[in-house]
Amino acid sequence: MIEAVRHSLQIAWLDSPVGLLRVGASDSALHTLQFVNAKQAPADESCRNPIIEQTRRELAEYFAGTRRVFEVPLSFAATPFQRRVWTALRNIGYGERISYLEQSRRIGDELAIRAVAQANGQNPIVILIPCHRVINASGKLGGFGGGLVRKQFLLDLERGDRLL
Repeated sequence: MIEAVRHSLQIAWLDSPVGLLRVGASDSALHTLQFVNAKQAPADESCRNPIIEQTRRELAEYFAGTRRVFEVPLSFAATPFQRRVWTALRNIGYGERISYLEQSRRIGDELAIRAVAQANGQNPIVILIPCHRVINASGKLGGFGGGLVRKQFLLDLERGDRLL
């Protein structure tokens, strides 16, 4: 079952150290935060939404190394399985790295490694739902929808190697 999201979303583009981010928010919650593979944001920078502004502020603090926990309210459509996977992601501590197997164990189904990896790849709110903290059991980065360079950047940032 997929939960319907029935809100009027405002869209904005944010520059960040990991490139352009597309933000979609209602007046009450953040619904999407995605990497954009584009050189420029659309020209309209007039979006004034309290959730987008809070997201912008909290991401700036995160990239400056002064924020470890995000407080912006989140809302997203998800199957029950995706919700379990994404909730488990939110419980991975700042700077912590776990394997896909460990994440599968944390949701109570250690045989669901591939399904967990697929759900991670469908994460609608990057960085705040920290799928970048999941790596292969071998210690290699594994997949990441935003690209491995971004994943490594975020892991290094959380380890204190890339404070801006």
